[in-house]
Order: sequence, then C-alpha cells, then structure tokens
Amino acid sequence: MSKATLDGKAIALEDAYKEAARILSRANFPLVAGLGADVPGARAAILLAERLRGAFDHLASGDSLADLDVKRSFGMFTTTANEARVRADVVVLVGPGLTKQWPGMLERLALDQAPRHGSHAGTPRKVIWLGPDASEANAIAGATVIPANLQEISGALGVWRARVGGRPVNADRIDAAKLERIDALAQTLKNAKFGCFVWAASAGLDALTIEMMQALVTDLNVTTRFTGVHIGARAGASGVTQAAGWMTGFPPRTGFGRGYPEHDPWRFEASRLVDSGEADAALWISAFDGEAPSWSRGDVPLVTLAPAGAAPARGLYIEVGQPGVTHDAVLMAQETGGLTLRTATAPSDAPTVAQVIDAIMANVSEVAPC
Repeated sequence: MSKATLDGKAIALEDAYKEAARILSRANFPLVAGLGADVPGARAAILLAERLRGAFDHLASGDSLADLDVKRSFGMFTTTANEARVRADVVVLVGPGLTKQWPGMLERLALDQAPRHGSHAGTPRKVIWLGPDASEANAIAGATVIPANLQEISGALGVWRARVGGRPVNADRIDAAKLERIDALAQTLKNAKFGCFVWAASAGLDALTIEMMQALVTDLNVTTRFTGVHIGARAGASGVTQAAGWMTGFPPRTGFGRGYPEHDPWRFEASRLVDSGEADAALWISAFDGEAPSWSRGDVPLVTLAPAGAAPARGLYIEVGQPGVTHDAVLMAQETGGLTLRTATAPSDAPTVAQVIDAIMANVSEVAPC
C-alpha cells in the first residue's frame, strides 16, 4: 500500500490528494517541476500545470536544452544508436563519463566490432575518444585516446575543424609533432565512409561545444557522410521533452500564466522561479531515484512524488512507483531513439505518477484562480 506523509507524519492517501490539490490551487503561480517520470506521468503533469496556469520544468532540462539550442539555432545531424552500430566505420566519442551517462553504450554500439553494412562492411572500426575520464581511457581496446578537460574540448574540436578544412592554426600554441598528429586525425575523419560523433550534454558539454562539433560534422558532410548520436539526459528527460513538444509545441521550461503555453528557458527555470519567490507552491516529481530539488529556498509549500525511502522531512509526500521497475512504463529508448514499453522488473502496488496526478487533478477546480 502506498504511503503519504505531511511534515513527516502519516496521512491517508485520499487526504493527501486533497491536501496536494489545496496547496497547488491556492498558489498564484504554482510550479510543476522535477518531472522525473515516464511519458504518461509527464502528460499528466503538463496537463496539471496547464489547469493551474503554472509552469513546468524537468530536473535535467538544462542538459536537454543545450542540445535543443544547437538544433534550433544551427541544425544538427543525428541518427540512432543502432544505425551507428551497423554502419559507422569511424566513431568519435566526445567528453567524459559517457559510460556513466549510458551504461550500455559500449555493448550497444559494438565499438570493438566491425560495421556490418555498407561498402566498408567488415573493415576494422576506428574509435577516437576526446577527453574521457581516467577510468574510461582503456575501456575500448585499440581506441585513440586524446586527453582533454572539459574546457579544452571545444578548442580541440575547433582545431580539428580548421585542419579538416585545410585552414591554418596558431603555430605558437601547437608544435609540429602535435600538428602532424592532428592532421592525421583530420585525414581519418575525411576518409570515413560513415562517421559518427557520440556525446552527452549531461557530461558537461555546453551549447557552444556541441555547436562546434556539429559544425565539424557539417563540414565533413560536404565530401563524406557523418552524423551523431546524442545521449539523453537522466530521469526520462528525452521522453518528457517529446511529450511536452507534442502537447504544447515547446520543451520544458514552459508556462501557462497567460492561458497559453510560453517557452522561456530563463523565466521558467524551476530553481529561479522558487528562489525568486515567483513560484509560491511546487509539485516536485522524481520517480526514478527520488532526487531532491536544487533550489535553495525551504519555505515554499511543497508536494513531493518520489519512490519509497525518498520522503522529505518537510511538506507533503506521496509515494509513487519507479517507471520500468514497479510498473510498466513508456520511456524513450536510447538504443532506438524511439518510445518503447519497459516492462516492470519488480512489480508492486505503488501508484504511478500519472495515477497520483489524476487523483490530485480530480480535486482541483476547473476554474483557475485569478
């Protein structure tokens, strides 16, 4: 049986649903944040934000927006992991911690195997890793590892792009031996039959670094075929972004204060809204692992939906199940780049995020407060 607490004390579920509706309905501008949920949970949360004329934001939307910013302003070549697995003869991994962001990456991309399709099928796959963690440097046998910290990655990509295009670089900062190695790498990229960059904004890459990488991909596509595989952010961010897109036309960090959706990555960022006092109540959803909110204020009225064991000491808490663990869930699959059903690995009677929000919604007036 699911549990609920109010300031650490047990409360009946039906009373918890009514209290959550009361807290959120009385707010002038409520926030639906965290949004660590599967697609049905995200849909319910966005509908609730719309009903309340509040705003919604995902706990990892900063990472998702780094990719979206580039896609919206510059453009982006991407493919699925499966396509990269069977066709890519040159794979460039960019940034640290990729195996932490996507634990199944090495197996899914089969980086130690030759591509199976195309005129280059059966030829050894070349793997280059720019800026891996020390623990990842030897993860792929035969890979070319290029040490770089996060601050150096963008500059390294810029130098690669210059040499791919036959342009000069600053000789005072790059000695002849290093330039020779860079030129050999640039030639490897140009000789690729089907090349692929792999990156994760959540590993610390900012929008400018991602744009530089995509500019290099664009240049390479003049004479060969290059694309990319981006690793989605944590807590179901990719699926939530897709759901937000088809429901509102926008990704998270969207508000309904004027009665229609408005997207603004600064105005509707969750921590800023709470810390500035603009949001005067919040529903925090973190169904995967119970991650806590990042804002600093502790006095905002708070409703938390999280798994067992993640109950906060303050505010109203309602236990929910974990997507794909306690209940079947629709999630974005990194392997295929599409929505898929993940069957429960440890089924329980804990309600889903969607079920809890539907119960809260049943106690929210159809008329939003003025």
